[in-house]
Amino acid sequence: MSQYISVPWSKVNSTFVQVELPPEKLPNYDLILRCQEGARPERTVFTELLHRYQPHVDKILYHLAPDWQDRPDLAQEVWIRVYRNIKRLQEPAKFRSWLSRITTNLFYDELRKRKRVSPPLSLDAPLTLEDGTVDWEIPTDAPGPEEELSTREFYARLRDAIAELPEVFRITIVLREIEGLSYDEIAEITEVSLGTVKSRIARARQRLQLQLQKYLDS
Repeated sequence: MSQYISVPWSKVNSTFVQVELPPEKLPNYDLILRCQEGARPERTVFTELLHRYQPHVDKILYHLAPDWQDRPDLAQEVWIRVYRNIKRLQEPAKFRSWLSRITTNLFYDELRKRKRVSPPLSLDAPLTLEDGTVDWEIPTDAPGPEEELSTREFYARLRDAIAELPEVFRITIVLREIEGLSYDEIAEITEVSLGTVKSRIARARQRLQLQLQKYLDS
């Protein structure tokens, strides 16, 4: 006859000890889930999240407002908003996009507050440039020293060229080409028509192409 030994479940369960990884060892997805636990994120967990994604916030603000001296203050406000609202994020896998939207919206809110006056733009002149992207891909072959130097010069000049664009052009091209937002999303954020968004993007691309033509030719 078979004999059964009665063992309390608590003893069985105690043999399986869940080891909690430190924040720096967690994958991004799990780190975000940890930040969503409890009423507020744990300090060490949220600090690790900030450390990983701070360069992304800095990059967005640099391209949107290269001449603003208070970008660190804006970045700090971004993380305050993230801290307060991360539990509302329904899809943790889309945290990066969500963070981009918070950063962009904060910048635009601040821009409206400052009521900066931009020179009037003519949107009625005919456009000869098709609304396509400029091919700025670098060859996959291992570059030589001259090519590496040329590449560094190109990207440095590209950053300068974006910074030199009129404000509305710069904002629109950054939201499209760097942040990857759709035309509809850009129109909603900037509060202009879809046609105006397309026109600004086309003109911004045209200006950048003209300034970078020698690099594109080579």
